[in-house]
Amino acid sequence: MAISVFDLFKIGIGPSSSHTVGPMRAAATFAQALREQGLLRSTQRVEVRLYGSLSATGVGHATDRACLLGLMGQWPDRIDPASIDSRIGQVLQEHCLMVDGSHPVAFDYARDLLLLDENLPYHPNAMRLEAFDAQTSLLHQTYYSVGGGFIVEEAELTAPAGLAPTVTLPYEFDSAAELLALCGQHGLSVAQMMMANECAWRPEAQVRDGLLRIWAAMRECVDNGLRNEGVLPGGLQVKRRAAKLHRSLQELGKPNVIGSTLSAMEWVNLFALAVNEENAAGGRMVTAPTNGAAGIIPAVLHYFMKFNPGACDDDVVDFLLAAAAVGILCKKNASISGAEVGCQGEVGSACSMAAAGLAQLLGATPAQLENAAEIALEHNLGLTCDPVGGLVQVPCIERNAIAAVKAINAVQMALRGDGEHFISLDRVIRTMRDTGADMHANYKETSRGGLAVAFVEC
Repeated sequence: MAISVFDLFKIGIGPSSSHTVGPMRAAATFAQALREQGLLRSTQRVEVRLYGSLSATGVGHATDRACLLGLMGQWPDRIDPASIDSRIGQVLQEHCLMVDGSHPVAFDYARDLLLLDENLPYHPNAMRLEAFDAQTSLLHQTYYSVGGGFIVEEAELTAPAGLAPTVTLPYEFDSAAELLALCGQHGLSVAQMMMANECAWRPEAQVRDGLLRIWAAMRECVDNGLRNEGVLPGGLQVKRRAAKLHRSLQELGKPNVIGSTLSAMEWVNLFALAVNEENAAGGRMVTAPTNGAAGIIPAVLHYFMKFNPGACDDDVVDFLLAAAAVGILCKKNASISGAEVGCQGEVGSACSMAAAGLAQLLGATPAQLENAAEIALEHNLGLTCDPVGGLVQVPCIERNAIAAVKAINAVQMALRGDGEHFISLDRVIRTMRDTGADMHANYKETSRGGLAVAFVEC
């Protein structure tokens, strides 16, 4: 399967790519199918069934709200986050759902949106949507939200391979070893090779414009996080910290003025906290490659762009392209879904991607870039996904800040070497996959183990 940089970086809303963005896209796709198949006007009831991890932490991750918004014809990259509360409030108050934005259907939350304590076979994040007329079922579909906002319809799992749309890439790679071999054979950097692949979908000018729009959304998310204050929604009473920290850092001036790396780390921490506080509040952000890990890549790139006088748009493009190369490897050969492999697949993948992006900008060879990505991912292996209260807040927000600093350190270590190292990135990605398979389900986004349980016991 060919994966584009724009599959990994998608503009959406918080708090979760797999639990909010994916289900909203699935529900909007279902509403669109009702319209396109001429079934919308006959629809009198719609039922949503959430399974596995979508059910276990669905309310905390706003999966229920995302499904309703999607059925109303809203898409995560287009909806105004400020309108969400009023839209959901109207549905609950009037017991009426405006399917596809135009067709009113009676809706009873307790009857029509079911959180089920069972799993479907393909993936822990599963949902079934079904539309009825007065007597019979009109249309039903099962969707899997497989991480990063990606959705897979059940029908796609059994479709003949020849029916799937394909794109022929000039430099197709399924492993880091293949990526390095192609770079060496053709004399290309990782970013250059990725740009050539992206041009199989669209002209280079469109690729650049799209990546700069992604960067603009990341910057806006940081800015919003630096400005907004108060308590995050959800009941844990977690206070936003980014705005206060920003004010204190502004008094210090530029980083490293105290002769150490501590000030630099605080700025990187700040940018990551700002993004993930916005995400936790349901604001506009970019999956990178997921919402739960959305602060790491913007934090590293934002720091480079803010404090490097020579930084320009070309750096943004190269950073995101190189980062996406590693994200593609993680998705193809393991997973970026916390429900599937734990937080090592989210924060670990994002940390590795950020390291690759920064290594590209600092002049790393492809081998050094691969080494930086390997170091970053290796030291996130085994990381569990155990959000307290099913909310993307504790430990998720701080975890992004820690991983952003870790990505920078990985690059520093890799640049001190020549690219030769003991464990390859491919082996680390396979280890992440195998570790995720061995990991108990309680530690994979269900909030039934780890810190989530420890918090309750306290």
